[in-house]
Amino acid sequence: MSTASKDRILSRDIVVTQIPSGDKHTLFAGAKVFIHQVLGGTYTVQGDAGLYRIDGKDADAIGETPVDQSVQAATLADGAPDPEALWDQLRKVYDPEIPVNIVDLGLVYSLDVTKTETGAYKADVAMTLTAPGCGMGPAIAEDAKGKLLLVPGLGEAEVRIVWEPVWNQSMISEEGKMKLGLI
Repeated sequence: MSTASKDRILSRDIVVTQIPSGDKHTLFAGAKVFIHQVLGGTYTVQGDAGLYRIDGKDADAIGETPVDQSVQAATLADGAPDPEALWDQLRKVYDPEIPVNIVDLGLVYSLDVTKTETGAYKADVAMTLTAPGCGMGPAIAEDAKGKLLLVPGLGEAEVRIVWEPVWNQSMISEEGKMKLGLI
């Protein structure tokens, strides 16, 4: 972060995502927020009416420098996106309430890349959430889609939220369990 204090005053109006409902709201210039965590290029902040997620593109509004999210990855010989680059992008997606990425949480069940009729490459991701009632699901899926589309060679992405198999803590990677203090 640019300064030691995590208290910030918004320099301009921004659209934010309320946590955990996933509803969009506007926070207005002059509002005071407290930064709780910065993960995957997004900010989880506390405002007067609760918790919000601020997209990295709006980092300047809280006195931070937006992170360059461009992806430097080569495409495969046939022009397809590098699968490891796609997985790396998914590792930059976080539930704003949990400090572990969606891959290490075990939320991503599959990532398939196909060539479409137009010749473009499409990623199809099946993922779940830690709880069916999580209102942030659509926001997390949209964040994943946006990060995938930054990978060279990928023209389309679809991120579907599925409920089978039911997620449980045994699906968390060893690294994720260590971050959460489960081992």
